[in-house]
Amino acid sequence: MPNVFLNLASCKRVFREIRMLSSFKNDNVLSCLDILHPPNARMFVEIYVLTELMQSDLHKIIVSPQPLTTDHVKVFVYQILRGLLYLHSARILHRDIKPGNLLVNSNCLLKICDFGLARVWDPSEQATLTHEVVTQYYRAPELLMGARNYTAAVDVWSVGCIFAELLGRRILFQAQGPVEQLNLIIDLLGTPSVAEMRYACEGARNHVLKSPFRPPKYFKLYSLSQQATQEAVGLLTQMLCFDPDKRITVGDALAHPYLEEGRLRFHSCMCSCCRTTSNGTRVYAQNPEPVHSEPFDVKWEKELSRLSMFELRDRIYKFIIERAPPYHIPLCINPDSNAFKSFITRNISSFPHISSLGIRDRSFEKTQKQNSSYTLPAV
Repeated sequence: MPNVFLNLASCKRVFREIRMLSSFKNDNVLSCLDILHPPNARMFVEIYVLTELMQSDLHKIIVSPQPLTTDHVKVFVYQILRGLLYLHSARILHRDIKPGNLLVNSNCLLKICDFGLARVWDPSEQATLTHEVVTQYYRAPELLMGARNYTAAVDVWSVGCIFAELLGRRILFQAQGPVEQLNLIIDLLGTPSVAEMRYACEGARNHVLKSPFRPPKYFKLYSLSQQATQEAVGLLTQMLCFDPDKRITVGDALAHPYLEEGRLRFHSCMCSCCRTTSNGTRVYAQNPEPVHSEPFDVKWEKELSRLSMFELRDRIYKFIIERAPPYHIPLCINPDSNAFKSFITRNISSFPHISSLGIRDRSFEKTQKQNSSYTLPAV
């Protein structure tokens, strides 16, 4: 994390993110393994955070030429929702769920990353939040219409957009600007009622009401691909509900029958919550979708907003020094070394390959040794 102390907003964002990363213990959320100790409280401008190594991201998977099966879609969507359930239970809104922020490993394990826009949120409070969050293509309609009081439903909308993108291998709502983005959404979902726009600002609401009425065209979702079955589209339409209060919750989405196979495959060989005995029997966890053990207190978020730059610097330094991670490995970097130059220019995830779950593609393994790519098993 470079240039942490350029401005107050950057300080707050970094402190928030390293606190979150340090608290996460979930297969589908990136966590912090260690934070390198700065030399002292006054002489550090960057923070080095050590996390698990992940080999690619979902964006690279989607735009690559390799096929994505229905099983892939199910196991990826299941893992996104499983990670979101954990985050929301910690009272964290991610607010930037997109394919590039979903890291994927060589066994199809997926982890949510990048908490730069995440905020601690209390569903019982009507806190005013900024609507300038979430990459535009994955931004919920209430955000596009200027809502300042929104909920975890904004993350669910983003998952719905990614779900459709996995099915169709293209961005579902791809517009040049926010107004066009909203129009594309209405073209598919139909003109919302006044009640469905209750969170919108007056200007955005009037814009929609003055436009010609458009009926919903959910049938277009079936043309995304042959994998867009009735069950898949059924879940997708519940995620892409215009009214955030009627949008399906993460918990209900996880319980949808479409994701049952994804759950089974994930817990058969990918998760850390289940185990295999010495005789080969798989013992499944009683709670396959765990929640955060200690939800964040909104009071901490409020206190954060009152701190000055210098106070934040001291708090960050103290947090790094006093935390007790499993490792305290010193890191020495020589920026002039050939190894470092090779590292910073290396792309380890150019075209990830997908084969079958638990079965390595031997022909690809030969190619893998030649081009230093890696194998991502199919599900």
